Amino acid sequence: MSNLLLDTCAVVWIGMGETIDKAAMEQINEAYHEDGKVCMSPITAWELAALANKERIRLARSVLDWFESFAAQDGITMTLLSPRILVNSWELPGTPPNDPADRIMISTARTLNLSIVTRDKPILDYSSQGHVQAIHC
Repeated sequence: MSNLLLDTCAVVWIGMGETIDKAAMEQINEAYHEDGKVCMSPITAWELAALANKERIRLARSVLDWFESFAAQDGITMTLLSPRILVNSWELPGTPPNDPADRIMISTARTLNLSIVTRDKPILDYSSQGHVQAIHC
């Protein structure tokens, strides 16, 4: 069983009740029901605010309220943004994505031994290099 890190896209899709890949949902449910971890990063709040500011998503309430409500769900564990994670995000092996938020997600997953649940192609491509575990959702 994997411990999981929900990328921002996974949080948005799940939080808005959209369908995600069946295999990814099974792994999320397995982690939840079998004492694994389903984690999210505080960088997701930052990314949600950016998406809302650019009008790429519309939320029924404030970004902070939406984020905190999702994070407060039973079974969700909030990771920390430690100095180690932040520094490591700029020292990733191979050819990591250019997006700083993606790098922070990857660094978080690598540091905490988590698999990222994502639809983000740059993260999935980086995973194919063997530097982080990712699950397509």
